[in-house]
Amino acid sequence: MIVGVDEAGRGPLAGPVTVAAVVLGDTIEGLDDSKKLSEAKRLLLVDEIKTKALCWSVVHVSVERIDQINILQATMQGMQQAVKQLSISPEKILVDGNKCPEFDVASEAIIGGDGKVAAISAASIIAKTERDHLMQRIAEDYPEYGFAQHKGYGTQQHLDALKKYGPCEHHRKSFAPVKQLIQMELL
Repeated sequence: MIVGVDEAGRGPLAGPVTVAAVVLGDTIEGLDDSKKLSEAKRLLLVDEIKTKALCWSVVHVSVERIDQINILQATMQGMQQAVKQLSISPEKILVDGNKCPEFDVASEAIIGGDGKVAAISAASIIAKTERDHLMQRIAEDYPEYGFAQHKGYGTQQHLDALKKYGPCEHHRKSFAPVKQLIQMELL
């Protein structure tokens, strides 16, 4: 039982980091790094992945947690939690990237794994679609920031909205552009 693990949302200024863990069963055609797929293709694949996978899980690590322990540690904790939530005990865990959190079983970090290993690709797609969906829901309460379009990333539209409205509860206060705005407001 090989588990693929990946995250979405390490770089944005707002929203959680989302981690998915997947144990695939049947072969699924078209899997790839979620960033290389169109939104329409991701949405088609995510339903197939969730249906065909032996098991899968998703963890959203909160903005508060990210600000407390930093984005890398929050991502590592999310990976550990996502694997623990699986209904199947893994024999090996494959993680996209160059770092692996500590697990109770053999694990390996694979740079570019989301484009090389089907289970990691599947986790990449689930994490991205789940996070995007969550950011669209947040956008309903905070339309002024444009979260539905940029998903919390530091686009010019987002930076302009931050300057105009200040940060909201979903902004990562430890990330430089947000932190600088808060410090300027305190002066």
